[in-house]
Amino acid sequence: MRIGQLARLAGVDTQTIRFYEQQGLLPPPDRQENGYRIYTEKHRERLAFVLRCRILDLSLAEIHELQRYQDDPDQPCTAVNVLLDDHISHVRSQITALQALEKQLVSLRSSCNDGREIEACGILAGISDASMRQL
Repeated sequence: MRIGQLARLAGVDTQTIRFYEQQGLLPPPDRQENGYRIYTEKHRERLAFVLRCRILDLSLAEIHELQRYQDDPDQPCTAVNVLLDDHISHVRSQITALQALEKQLVSLRSSCNDGREIEACGILAGISDASMRQL
């Protein structure tokens, strides 16, 4: 199949496929005499795996590592477990940071009620306040 067909099957742009090829997440396809890329079922499966990993917010490096494990299936999956445990830890850190952000936003929102003029907006004043500045 050609790149457009693979893109339609996967629900992505052709640029996404080219990007994953450049990153080494998809093997280089064979080319026809006219230069068109020819993809196989193996490419489709590999692309589907990459896309599922991206849904799980795995980094490109993590996906590379998982693919290396897939390509050497006779080893124990301990390393895969460690990789996922590390990723879970990262996700938990992101959740904590997002919860702190939510508290800041809720606090800002509570500083302004409807009906004020912009010059008296508590939200804009709060964002401008030195205590909010992280820069």
